[in-house]
Order: sequence, then structure tokens, then C-alpha cells
Amino acid sequence: MREFSGKKYWLVGASEGLGRALAMKLSQMGAEVIVSARSKERLEDLVAELPGAGRAVTIDVSDPKDVQRAADEVGEIDGMVYLAGVYWPQKAQDWNADEVEKMCDINFIGGARVVGVVLPAMVERDRGHIVLTGSLSGFRGLPGATGYGASKAGLMYLAEGMYADLKDTGVDVQLANPGFIKTRLTDKNDFKMPFIMEPEEAAAEMVEHMGTDHFKKSFPWGFSLLFRFSQFWPDWLYYRVFS
Repeated sequence: MREFSGKKYWLVGASEGLGRALAMKLSQMGAEVIVSARSKERLEDLVAELPGAGRAVTIDVSDPKDVQRAADEVGEIDGMVYLAGVYWPQKAQDWNADEVEKMCDINFIGGARVVGVVLPAMVERDRGHIVLTGSLSGFRGLPGATGYGASKAGLMYLAEGMYADLKDTGVDVQLANPGFIKTRLTDKNDFKMPFIMEPEEAAAEMVEHMGTDHFKKSFPWGFSLLFRFSQFWPDWLYYRVFS
């Protein structure tokens, strides 16, 4: 069981929603929490509410230089959780190149940028913990989620490849794949979202997973089975059900 007390965790994408709720839980468990996002005001409000030690460091994950600047300011850490993400529901017929590019850049490439500034030091120390936040939408193509699902699928593969390389080292890699979480992003959806979770519920799932030595957790458990098993369905069946 992993201990968080006395550890320093950097949460990227923590100004609201799941990131904010996770920061609160880790702080309650005794971790020093560094929270990052673009909004300095929201971050400072969060730090003021944390029950334990914490500080705010702004970051723009779309800017490699700013990612490096933030990492230098954060300093040595025990763990990093990548939660940053943007989302616009969009069918292929309504392709918006700017929105698709931003989803890929923030959700996937931004994660790779942040991993790139923390992983080398962890490998050198042979100690560290990296958690990436995927999505149930990343398992297989879904209608109306072309850009978002693709960006999450890329981040999930990034975690899988890192885990394959690092599983026998002192650097732990984990992947969390949540379903619908009630945030400003899912507020954009105009369809029914089964098993939608409050941010605090999802954060509890994340913390539970982070405390184990398991690589991957997809949740809510029952809802996730549909997505996990659909990978084995033939195309004709999958697209008949999901389209």
C-alpha cells in the first residue's frame, strides 16, 4: 500500500473538477500538493482551502517552455498526476479543426510534455510515481467524440508504453480511466450520461487506485465493463450498438 503522508505530489490540471477534488483528498492524507493550471486565482483559492501543505504553480501545457519553467519551479517531486483536459462534443460531419487540435494538444501532447520534464529525474533516482488520466472513451471509437476520444486513446497508450518499459524499476506508472464526471466539460453534453459521478466520487476512485500497485483502473466498474469488453466485439456489432 502506497503512503502519501510526507510525499510531494504535482497535480497538473487541478484548478477545478476532478483535479481539485483529488488535491483535497491527497492533502487530507498528508501529502504536500502542488497544484497547477492556467488560472492563478483559482489555484490560489484551492491552496487556501487545502487542509495541509500546498502551493500553486501556473502552467500552460501547450507551451513547452512554460512546462519547463513550471517544472523548475516545482522542483523535485515524489509523484505527478496529469489531469489537464479540454473537450468539445463534435461529430466528424461538424469538424472544427481548431477544437480538435486543442483537444489533441492539451489532452495528449500536453501530457507527454509534462512527463518529459519529470520522468528523466525519476529514472535517474530510480524512484517516482506518474499517474495519467485517460477515459472510457479512449478504448474504442465513439460517435461525437472523434477528437476527445483520440486524444485520450493517445494518452492511454503513452501510459501503457511507459509501464512496459518501467514496470521492473523504481518508477511506478499508473493509468486511471474514468467515465462521465460532472464538470464544466460534461455540462456541454446534451445526451444522457449513464453512471455520471461527482468529482469527489471519482477522486476517491483515483486515490484508491493510486494506493495500490496495480497499473490500470477503469471506473465506474460496471459501466467500464461495457467499454472494456467492446474491444473484443466484431466491428459490425460494435458500431451497430454504439452508433
